[in-house]
Amino acid sequence: MDKPLLDTLGRHLQALRLARGLSLSQLAQDAGIAKSNLSRLEQGCGNPTLDTVWRIAIQLNVPFGNLVAPICAPVFDDGMQVRLIDQGTDDPHVDVYWMSCAPHAQRRAEPHSPGSSESITVISGQLEVGTEGHTRRLNPGESHTFPADQPHLYRAGETWVTLLVTIVYASKGNAP
Repeated sequence: MDKPLLDTLGRHLQALRLARGLSLSQLAQDAGIAKSNLSRLEQGCGNPTLDTVWRIAIQLNVPFGNLVAPICAPVFDDGMQVRLIDQGTDDPHVDVYWMSCAPHAQRRAEPHSPGSSESITVISGQLEVGTEGHTRRLNPGESHTFPADQPHLYRAGETWVTLLVTIVYASKGNAP
């Protein structure tokens, strides 16, 4: 991520943290990251991983897309690129992402907010995806929907994989 994008992310992250009345120390502790790393991120420095950004979004109780919405470029991490395509404004809240994975790339994702689900549609390549212990191998044109409020994984096959990710967050009327 280049410096202008990091600056944008940092300012947005800080604004969300302050709006929730969280100290830098509290958010860092809750997200399981070093306070110095969170401080650097808010200052527009560093190179955050997808997992770091996801953990911060979860602790701020915002969809991942809300945290990265000001960024118009993909977020890169360990052979994976993720770009927010669109966010819905209705209830339930829906985020849609474009994702690309290098051959043999693997990502173990932490649970999203309670009641959320994720749908994956493979555009090209092969991908193993789903909750831990309940994955499916998808080919181009195939989709899989699973509960995203559980740990889940993405594992690319022999070639680059391109996919669409749709996350549906629990309806506020049905939230636990």
